[in-house]
Amino acid sequence: MATPVSAATLPGERSTIPAALVNVCFVLFVINASFFPTAFFAHWWIFDEKGLGIPTDFVNVWSAGKLVLEGHPAWAYDWEIQKQVQVAVLGRSYEGNFAWHYPPPFLFVASLLAHFPYAAAFIGWAAISLVPYLAVMRAIVGRPFGLLLAAAFPVALTNTLVGQNGFLTASLIGGALYWLPARPVFAGICLGLLSYKPQYGLLFPLVLIAASQWTVFVTAGIVAVAMAALSWLAFGTESWQAFFHWMPMFSQAFLTEGRAPWGKMQSIFALVRYFGGAEQLAWVFQWILSGTVAVLLALMWRSRVSYPLKAAALAAGTLLITPYLFLYDVMVLAIAVAFLVRIGLSQGFQRYELPALGLVAALLMFYPLVRAPTGLAATLIVSGLIARRCGLWRSRPASSPSPDSGLAQRSGAF
Repeated sequence: MATPVSAATLPGERSTIPAALVNVCFVLFVINASFFPTAFFAHWWIFDEKGLGIPTDFVNVWSAGKLVLEGHPAWAYDWEIQKQVQVAVLGRSYEGNFAWHYPPPFLFVASLLAHFPYAAAFIGWAAISLVPYLAVMRAIVGRPFGLLLAAAFPVALTNTLVGQNGFLTASLIGGALYWLPARPVFAGICLGLLSYKPQYGLLFPLVLIAASQWTVFVTAGIVAVAMAALSWLAFGTESWQAFFHWMPMFSQAFLTEGRAPWGKMQSIFALVRYFGGAEQLAWVFQWILSGTVAVLLALMWRSRVSYPLKAAALAAGTLLITPYLFLYDVMVLAIAVAFLVRIGLSQGFQRYELPALGLVAALLMFYPLVRAPTGLAATLIVSGLIARRCGLWRSRPASSPSPDSGLAQRSGAF
C-alpha cells in the first residue's frame, strides 16, 4: 500500500492541507478570477470590440425567457424562432443553433433573467449560481479551503465563459449528497430540483432504492412532480408538447448527425465518434459503461464502504452514464473531488493522489488546445482514485476509524 503524504491522524484529528495542493489551487483561482474582468474589457466575453454580442450558450436562456415574457413560452423550443430572437439580442447572426431543450420548469429561471438587460443577466446568472456551489463545496470539504478548491476548479472558467448552468447542477448534486445522511428531506428537494436536467438524475433512484433511502426518494418525486405541475399552470400544455416534439430532433442533431463537434462532448459515446466509430458502436460502448457503473454503484451503496466514497462515486458516475455531456457539465466532477479531498484531509493523501488530481486539472485546462474529450479522461482518473480508496478502505483493520465518521452528524447545516 502506498504511503500517505501526511501522517495518519488519530480519531478527531485533522491533517494539515498539503502545501502543493494549496499553491496549485491558489494559482488556478487567480487565473479564474482575473480572466473575466480582463476578458470583458478586452471584448473577449459577452460583447466584441464592435459592441455586438458574442454568440454563446447563455443567449438561448435569455431568449427563451424573452419569449416567455412576450407570452409565447412554447416558441422557445422552436429553433427558427429562437434564433431570430438570439440574432436580435446579439445584433449579429451566426452559424448553427443554440437550441433550448430544457424541460418547461427551467423557463422560470429563464424568464426571471430576461427581466434584465442581456449583459447584466449574463453576469448575474454566473455570480448568483456560483454562491450555492461555493457553499456546497465548503460544506463537503469541511474547511474554508473548500472555497478555494471550488473557485480553483478549471471548469469554473468554462462554465462562466459560456453562461451555462454547471454551477447549479453541481450545487444540487453536491447538496443532495451532503444532506443525504442526516437531512433526507433537504436531499430530496435538491434531487427534485435537479429534474431540470433529468439525465443527471438517472442513477439516483437506483442508488436510493439500493440504500433504502425512501424519504429522499419520495421527496424528490414530490418536488419533481410539483415543478412539472407549476410549469404546466404557468406556461400551458403547449410548452410541454413543444418540449416532447423537439427532443427527438435535438437528439438526432447532436447524437446522430454530430452538429456539435464530437470533441466538444465528454462522454465515451462521443469518444468513439471522435475517433470515427459508427453510432451503433458508440452506443454499445455507452451502454456497457452505463450498465457497469449502475451495477457497481448499486452494490457499493449496499456495502459498508464509507459514505464519502459512496458520494464521490455517485457524483462521478452521473457523468459517465450519459452520452450527452459537454465540458461545462463536468463541473459535477468538482463534487467528487471535494469528497476525495475531505477523505485525504482526514486520513492523509496517498502519494499518487495529488499528482493524479494535478493531471485532472491539466486535462480540464488544456481542453481548448486539443478539442478532445479530455473531460472523460479526467472523470475516469477521479473514478480510479475512488476505486483505489475503496480498496484501501477494505484493507484497513476493523478497528480503524472511518475516514469521516462525523459527516452525518455535521451535515445539518452549511
